[in-house]
Amino acid sequence: MTGTKVIFFDIDGTLTHHEDGSIPWSTRDAIGELLDRGIRVVATGRPLSMCGEIRDLGIETFITANGGYATHGDGVIFQSVLSTQTVEAVSSFAMESGHGLSFYTDSFNMNGIEDRRTMPALFETLGLKEYPPVVEKMGEEVFLMCLFAGDESMHLYHKRFPELTFRRWHPFILNVLETDVSKSIAMKKILDHFGLHPSEAMAFGDGGNDIDMLQLAGMGVAMGNAGAELKSVADFVTKPSGEDGIAFALGELGVISIKARS
Repeated sequence: MTGTKVIFFDIDGTLTHHEDGSIPWSTRDAIGELLDRGIRVVATGRPLSMCGEIRDLGIETFITANGGYATHGDGVIFQSVLSTQTVEAVSSFAMESGHGLSFYTDSFNMNGIEDRRTMPALFETLGLKEYPPVVEKMGEEVFLMCLFAGDESMHLYHKRFPELTFRRWHPFILNVLETDVSKSIAMKKILDHFGLHPSEAMAFGDGGNDIDMLQLAGMGVAMGNAGAELKSVADFVTKPSGEDGIAFALGELGVISIKARS
């Protein structure tokens, strides 16, 4: 893949260790070599307020809110803002129904509702070990809401909000959408911004919301800790993120020269 000019990485479970949430040294070294070689690196997944350690790696371009917000440096490349009416209506219904709801703005908040499945889902998807700050009334632009609910409750939301799309990407989490939002849509915006073609892109991921991103890229890489569905669409399956999976794949595909640390 010597023609690779940009690489899109999911963060949690991909750039970070899939078990403890740390960033492996082999991954830090690999990102450093990519940047030294002039290859653009884009991180996807977390809200910007939670990307401090990712910025410390030298990464300046982000896709957050599952594709609802894309930035480079201090500039906005793309954003999809939910209407105030939708935010208020879904927030009220989720509170009445007893379901958790998260709000992706420049920061990350939730509505205060938690059950036994909430924290495991927050750790699996965002590396969070504590419940996020609670907001009662949102005063910022909201790029994405995520509903924490099982399939058994979804008939309530489909009936109440037939105009909205509820897209599941985790066994307990769904995107709440007015218009289509995905990582691949934001990925296209970034490629256009830098004058690049999907064939010049590589993408790494481990979750269901990474599927379209891997499909768009010229080379899609699934982590060893990814689910079967993502692995089935990948061009290459590497080792788990906690076992030097990033460095291993980049070395095997000829993008970098460093070897994974033992």
